[in-house]
Amino acid sequence: MSLSFSGGKHIPGYKHLTQDLPVVTMAAPAEVIIPLSQHTGAVCKTLLKKGDKVKVGTKIGSSDKLISSTVHSSVSGEIKAIADYNHPVLGTSIAVIITSDGKDELDASIKLRGSVSPLGKEELLKIVKESGIVGLGGAAFPTHVKLTPPKSIDTLLINAAECEPYLTCDYRIMIENPNEILKGINLLKKILGVKNIVVGIEDDKLEAISVLRNKIIAKSYSIKVQPLKTKYPQGAEKQLIKAILDREVPAGKLPFEAGVVVINVGTALALYEAVYLGKPLYERIVTVTGKSLRSPANLKVRIGTKFSDLIEFCHGTSTAASKVIMGGPMMGLAQFSTDTPVIKGTSGVLVLSEKEAPDYKEGPCIRCGRCVDICPVGMLPFALSMCAESKMLEQAAQYNPRDCIECGICTYICPARRRILESIRLIKAVAK
Repeated sequence: MSLSFSGGKHIPGYKHLTQDLPVVTMAAPAEVIIPLSQHTGAVCKTLLKKGDKVKVGTKIGSSDKLISSTVHSSVSGEIKAIADYNHPVLGTSIAVIITSDGKDELDASIKLRGSVSPLGKEELLKIVKESGIVGLGGAAFPTHVKLTPPKSIDTLLINAAECEPYLTCDYRIMIENPNEILKGINLLKKILGVKNIVVGIEDDKLEAISVLRNKIIAKSYSIKVQPLKTKYPQGAEKQLIKAILDREVPAGKLPFEAGVVVINVGTALALYEAVYLGKPLYERIVTVTGKSLRSPANLKVRIGTKFSDLIEFCHGTSTAASKVIMGGPMMGLAQFSTDTPVIKGTSGVLVLSEKEAPDYKEGPCIRCGRCVDICPVGMLPFALSMCAESKMLEQAAQYNPRDCIECGICTYICPARRRILESIRLIKAVAK
């Protein structure tokens, strides 16, 4: 039986563009731009200087702050500059610009481990931290912090819902790398000390469900695969917890308050690679897609590769691009330039034509209530939008704006084409 939560909606996925395309490894570019901020938390400080030589996997940035994540070179070559550069989330950020020497030599620290059995919790956590692993579902929260919750937990949820339209990178790794993912999940189990492990997958991903279940049976793993109703935003953490466990995460709190840790399926694969292969997070799978793109693809790319290089690898567009988005159309971020690098949280690059992303004018709110019916957290989006429009900040606070998960479903469903999510973001930014 497929489980779900209250609210949300099934929306067109357009996943057919890439869901049947195996992952293709893209060659390292001639130059990479690696921001020192690719994660939630403190910006890393550079460990090297202009002119220094690096190899694939060389640590180039770190921080002594608790919430941060190390950064590594994704190519071998020479540091060309350390300067401000375009950033897909922050606009601009300090970055290490590296010119590749084409040799792709690995750093001496990258070594296969003959056995991981002797590794204890603290050793595994150190590997996770030193490897720069963050949540690959989009939030990019440092994984070593997430794996040390301040309260005891009893359940590990693996988020494999991938509910965002267009994106298929998680789907492809479940089909192509199930053994590695399950080994990564078992490492998570060892770190967290939990017995209850559930992988949540939307029920339109039947092949992924079948592949993982068969591998679990073959290996006698104590892991459950739970189909979920295909609707958006099924992959949001709190909605995933409600759907699978019927638990409520208190307002303003994190999943550990409900006894749960949620880890993206791509993060589980990255953990496997870090522990078994000694490989830091210097590359990831990215879905490059859109109807106007000549050859959409799922690509394994180096962190720091420019969006323009990805689009060129996919043979460009058949019609002029009106909008380029990092991520999907619902929660992704529109970019002001394709001269912007892939970061750890880049799950997709979506290219939309003017026909797919037309400009439009907002109309007045007609009090239809659709945004209320569909809101996955039970808010009154229209009321917050009107408060923002009237600059009624004190009134807005009564509607608990910080409960908003910014899924964008309210804007999607609005018949008046009101930019409701933008209004709520504004309220959240200025509210006390």
